[in-house]
Amino acid sequence: MAEEKNKADIPSRKGQKEPPRREHMKKGIYILPNTLTLIGMFGGFFAIIMAIEGRFVWAAWAVLASMIFDGLDGFIARLTGSNTRFGIELDSLSDLVAFGLAPAIIIYQSSIAPFGRAGWLAAFLYVACGALRLARFNIQMVTTERKSFMGVPIPGAATVLMTLIIFCNERGIDPKGSVFVLVLTFVLSLLMVSTLRFHGAKEINFKRRKPFWILVSLVLIFVIIAIRPEIALFLFAMLYLAIGIIENIYLFARRRRKPA
Repeated sequence: MAEEKNKADIPSRKGQKEPPRREHMKKGIYILPNTLTLIGMFGGFFAIIMAIEGRFVWAAWAVLASMIFDGLDGFIARLTGSNTRFGIELDSLSDLVAFGLAPAIIIYQSSIAPFGRAGWLAAFLYVACGALRLARFNIQMVTTERKSFMGVPIPGAATVLMTLIIFCNERGIDPKGSVFVLVLTFVLSLLMVSTLRFHGAKEINFKRRKPFWILVSLVLIFVIIAIRPEIALFLFAMLYLAIGIIENIYLFARRRRKPA
């Protein structure tokens, strides 16, 4: 009787909406792309440890290695149709560690620490702009479909700084206290949150036929990098940055010339 009374006291839930079920959480996550993402994050963490120990070249190579896994996780996710919101958020967190925090610590410890407050503020600005860049990119993925990037992608900014460290070591240049490195860090930070258009690998449709010379060009680029990777990677990174800036200046001038 007591049980029946207790049941009678419970209000009926007929007509009420049940809380939404989180079916996507019950189904679990995709192992392969998320594992690759975590390996990329480990590369960034390892780079921070190397920077603390003063092994800056090792740290720079660790960040560049993280970029390989950063590209692989997205490629595998698109290839297998395993794109999820969880994977997107995890990828952003991994990018912030590997291409935001790690390069900022490396560049501060190796180059701009002698500038004092200006040095660590430049490093913080790089991390902050990288975080803002990733947050804006995630919103753009939901609201619009873009092939080109708005602003320098954070892996691209990290590539410029890390290849600079490797280049200086190869040429016997000490970047400690370099005004050029300080200014470059500020410029890259602002370019990440700018509205300038920069191109990326996702603009290339690998499913369609391409002219034969493109394949020859890719082989030639690979050979050049293989001969002197310490120099070639830095030159290609600076070339990518310069082409993006020049293209945007040209587009801006062309818009100004158009009649209202």
